[in-house]
Amino acid sequence: MSEIVVSSRVRLARNYEDLPFRNKMSPAQSEECVQRTLDALRALPQAYTFLPLKDMEANEKRALMEAHLISPDLMEHEETGAVLIRGDEKIAVMMNEEDHLRIQGFSAGENLGDAADGAFSIDDLLQEQLAFAFDRQWGYLTACPTNAGTGLRASMMLHLPMLTALKQMGKVNQLAAKLGLTLRGIYGEGSEAQGNLYQLSNQVTLGRTEKEIIEAVTATARQIAELENVYRQKAQDKDPVGFEDQLFRAYGLLTNARRMPVKEFMVHWSNLRLGAALQKLPVTLETCDALLTAAQPAHVQKAAGTALNDKDQDAYRSELVRKALCP
Repeated sequence: MSEIVVSSRVRLARNYEDLPFRNKMSPAQSEECVQRTLDALRALPQAYTFLPLKDMEANEKRALMEAHLISPDLMEHEETGAVLIRGDEKIAVMMNEEDHLRIQGFSAGENLGDAADGAFSIDDLLQEQLAFAFDRQWGYLTACPTNAGTGLRASMMLHLPMLTALKQMGKVNQLAAKLGLTLRGIYGEGSEAQGNLYQLSNQVTLGRTEKEIIEAVTATARQIAELENVYRQKAQDKDPVGFEDQLFRAYGLLTNARRMPVKEFMVHWSNLRLGAALQKLPVTLETCDALLTAAQPAHVQKAAGTALNDKDQDAYRSELVRKALCP
């Protein structure tokens, strides 16, 4: 399913039993949340980077959000928010987000199992030393009731260009809702489905085990992927020349343009990834997925090493894309 599923993520919401929820925390309690987490995780064998948001430049924080290592909500609480990131960026622990901790495990493609293993390895280490707010009936207690229970949110990033183009996303949303799941935009709740990318995740965490949640998201992702592949084939059968023309036009623009805004890039990127998935363009899925992050505004600024105005940023993005596609 790698032609459909871009990435997998498992996120655990946890709160310390002796600290109030974040919206009631004092500055001293927010600092205590961060410090006790760091103290408990000092024994981690891999290299981790600790980043307090208040000490970071705006572009650095935006780049972390573009890479899904922090959430838009954490950025809104930069005075107390912090994140601990493993060197390979497969694990990230947000502190003082909506809950005291948001422990995240990531994996490329369809691999919620590996993402879950990463998140639970951190959860287990913390629970060996610290006590989380937990009730025998309600499970883990969280700031928002929809996260109570397991506190687990499993999600897969799906690339669905044909279901979107052929106006089938209403049916897909209905399918997901019937199974207790939801589809959101590229950066989660309230965001747009840029590049025809959607996050499929469970809506609630209470009443299902961690295994059941992961199995439900995986099974539904496979159903949606099957539908997407059906419509990809229908589009090719209906107008094969027109279908390929759309893909090659996107490739031509991406490999030749000298200035490209990010919104235009996302439109062409979707066709580029579709062409790569169908092996119609001389580019790999890995290259497409790396470009998805590298071409975002904060990453472009970071790669340039200097502040760029909009026009210069669009030009630098085009240069990065050309080098990736035509090394």
